[in-house]
Amino acid sequence: MKSTWRADLMAGAIVAVLLIPQSLAYAMLAGLPPQVGLYASLLPLLAYAALGSSPVLGLGPVAVLALMIAQALAGLPAGVSAEAGALVLAAEVGALLGLAALLRLDALSSLLSVPALRGFENGATLMIAAGQLPVLLGSAAAGFTLPDLATSAVHGGLRPVSAVWGGGAVALLLLSRRAGPRLLARLAPLLLLVGAMGLSAFTPAASGVAQVGALPSLALPLALPSLDKPLWLQLLPSAALVGLMAFVSSLAVSESLAQRRGEKLLPAAELRGLAAANLVASFTGGMPVAGSFSRSILLHEAGSRSRWSLVFVAVFMLLAMLLLARPLAYLPKPVLAATILVAVLGGFTLRHYREAWAYARAEGLLMAAVTAAVLLWSVGAALALGVVGSIALLLQRTARPHVARIGRVPGTHHYRNVERHVVECRPEVVGLRIDESLVFTNARGLVDVVLALVAEHRAKVGEPRRVLLLMGPVNHIDVSGLVALQELHAALAAEDLGLEFSEVKGPVLDRLKAVGWLERYHVPLYLSHHQGIQAGEHALRPSLADHDAPGQL
Repeated sequence: MKSTWRADLMAGAIVAVLLIPQSLAYAMLAGLPPQVGLYASLLPLLAYAALGSSPVLGLGPVAVLALMIAQALAGLPAGVSAEAGALVLAAEVGALLGLAALLRLDALSSLLSVPALRGFENGATLMIAAGQLPVLLGSAAAGFTLPDLATSAVHGGLRPVSAVWGGGAVALLLLSRRAGPRLLARLAPLLLLVGAMGLSAFTPAASGVAQVGALPSLALPLALPSLDKPLWLQLLPSAALVGLMAFVSSLAVSESLAQRRGEKLLPAAELRGLAAANLVASFTGGMPVAGSFSRSILLHEAGSRSRWSLVFVAVFMLLAMLLLARPLAYLPKPVLAATILVAVLGGFTLRHYREAWAYARAEGLLMAAVTAAVLLWSVGAALALGVVGSIALLLQRTARPHVARIGRVPGTHHYRNVERHVVECRPEVVGLRIDESLVFTNARGLVDVVLALVAEHRAKVGEPRRVLLLMGPVNHIDVSGLVALQELHAALAAEDLGLEFSEVKGPVLDRLKAVGWLERYHVPLYLSHHQGIQAGEHALRPSLADHDAPGQL
């Protein structure tokens, strides 16, 4: 027990070191005061620790969500502050995730395929980095897309002294990553911020460089978010996108680490934990939060054993709030922008695009399209494209069932695809294998696929008299699939061909028995495909009652 507490305490201290600069930076990235990031890193952690299931999910402000929050808050009505809008957004995200948890909609995570998610994350990474360049260089340029950023950069100006501070900070951070030990690389952002605050406060070196400025007293503001109905309605679509992204990305991080650690993750609990964390953020002056991959990896590597490590992170964050209130006013903004730039670009890679293109070009194109939508359009449009594209690719893949013509591997009882193996085929029987469940998405194509394979068999092997379907890979047949089988039976009968099944799985056979389908259409059933092939045209066709055994397969 003592070793567990010691490990969690050490992991909490290490992650808090990383979370402090990230909280400040990502709040600024979202267009919010820096202290909002600190507020979002305190009590929301306790809420997740109470209801979540992962001991290593580094919850708090994250870069991708910060970009989405900034876009959502850009169109606030006059008189509504960004802080007030962020509280409403966090409340809506928490409420939507809570409703999804209540309705057990944790399957929502499957709406975004991995290529769509990676394309979105990479696009957001590049856009975040591009958005920090003006701050780094002392320019007034701003925008949430590359065209907007380029247009405003024409008249944005440039401050050489800011570029020196920003460029120097980037160089030091990169040097610490490449040349220094791992511990130094982890501490480098915090050490850099402390050093920059010292130089700015006690020397004239930062003259002419934009600073964070005086912060209000870092006393946790406990209050309800605004109850302005038009504001809630305006932010609701953005909250739905932020909530979806928060859950999908957090679940992807926690599931990958749970597999490494040999632990069981509960998606429903993750949904509840994220909902509670965002609701608490809305009552404590914060912003929408989610799981961070970099902080989660750090918790894992630091030896976190339980969710108590998140409690310790919150404790150390509270100490930071008490100690850093005054010094933060002197923090140069170019240095803060440098920490964002280096942090987000550290996770960017082109390898995912190359692998997706080599493996499945359609998915590679979707990944690239989602990235382009983030950079050139908006994060909302990119998410919508990712969801629609993922569903479209699924429908495209399943629109026609995969059916293979199979033959016997010589000297064995094994049957394989004639296109991939040297096999023996008997003229009088067409052996086919259906490689997926028959459901409404693919049922309509079954008849055409089978008839085409029958014609191929007739041309290459000989005139068949029956068609034997190996049904082993079929896990489910819905009503649409059942109707497709009836249409197939009729189409084969029109060509004087009999329809037969082999190796039907028990649950599928139970459903067919429930409606008497096999008896009604006189479809013979064989325990093995080899038995069906060997039955021959004039062999006694077994009745369903004689072959109850396949129901136990």
